[in-house]
Amino acid sequence: MKHTRRAFSKLAGAGIAAVATPQLFSPAIAQDKPLKIGILAPRSGAAGTAGECGIRAVQWAAERMNKEGGIAGRKFELVIEEETNPKDTIERFRRLVLQEKVDAVHGLISTGVSLGVAPVAEEEQALLVMWDGTTQDGVKEVMPKSRYVFRSTDNECEAVMASLLAVKYFKGQFKRIAGINPDYSYGRNNWEAFRQILKRYGVEVEVVAEQWPKVGTLDLTSNIAALKAAKADLIFSSMLFADLPVFMKQGAAAGLFEGTKVVLPAAGWQINQLKKEFMPEGVIFGHNTLYFAYEQGSALQKAFVMDYMDRYKEVPHWEADRAYFALAAYKAGVEAAQKAGGKWPTQDKVSEAMLGVEVESLGGKGRFRKDRIAEQVFYQGPSTNKNQYDFPTLASVDVLQASQLQKPPGADFWEWIKTAKMPV
Repeated sequence: MKHTRRAFSKLAGAGIAAVATPQLFSPAIAQDKPLKIGILAPRSGAAGTAGECGIRAVQWAAERMNKEGGIAGRKFELVIEEETNPKDTIERFRRLVLQEKVDAVHGLISTGVSLGVAPVAEEEQALLVMWDGTTQDGVKEVMPKSRYVFRSTDNECEAVMASLLAVKYFKGQFKRIAGINPDYSYGRNNWEAFRQILKRYGVEVEVVAEQWPKVGTLDLTSNIAALKAAKADLIFSSMLFADLPVFMKQGAAAGLFEGTKVVLPAAGWQINQLKKEFMPEGVIFGHNTLYFAYEQGSALQKAFVMDYMDRYKEVPHWEADRAYFALAAYKAGVEAAQKAGGKWPTQDKVSEAMLGVEVESLGGKGRFRKDRIAEQVFYQGPSTNKNQYDFPTLASVDVLQASQLQKPPGADFWEWIKTAKMPV
């Protein structure tokens, strides 16, 4: 069974099989009523903490935007449903669209769930703006001509950036590499991207170990023993759920990281759980599209981070940015379409107006390409434990645009990675 990035329970096919006869999407259009935006996000399971962070951010954004007049002069409210497996999430999506009559649906983290929900959105002509989901099968885009579905940046952006930074900061310091990655296509694609970029830059290495634990495995002692026996100079891991803090804690206890470089392209999802007591210095640490401590961050970012930390006693990660970006892009599209047409816009007009419009999100400026795939800002760098927190921060911050890290529309990822002009 093939899985994609944050989808690890079922294939999209299970969801696609649940598609019923298409019905026209028809939200309430009376302008004296508040807009309704449906939210689909996980609140439990492996991605539950990520979903909660996104929900908190969109609630913060809704309160702030409504105080400033809402969307095109109309206040809006959120109708929140849980994202779980493809079949059940499709049913909740239909309920939001057909019963709650929401004006748009935002959310989705699992790509496998997204692959099930996206065709339904197209059939219902319902705007769907994803936080972290794509419609990639592995690295191949399966919906290149969507009309109502807006996707996140490609899954491989963080792997490409982390691989480039490994070359930038560690070149000449490693010859023996090992990988421990989740056993589904996200993990396998990340590992292969890392190896391909090393090859492109002429970094000759020997792969001395490959470990493929199942997602959610919390006893990694046998994997750690195998990695330690391999005596790698560098360990690459794209784990991003609760298994990542477990791996780092158990690995540190076993002395795995002594004298070994570490590359963690998606570590930011677990920032609050990666404690300094077991985190080595100088890890290539990926924060995706939001680094909470970025000194050059906007006033918007700093206000959000301050409020978030004050309320929840932890720092936000990139899912907060993805949720805010989806709402900001939708708001910009509605207002642009209304201004252009002089009346409340249709779904088609909003969808077209969202393309190419640059908006300010928590992690910086972003936009949707013509193929309705996001372009945002990515943050990574070598970590340090010399800070005021109980987890690592970045000793220096590397900032790259998604346009530098993801394949252009219609391109093959593996061919692009061999020939593209790289930013590092």
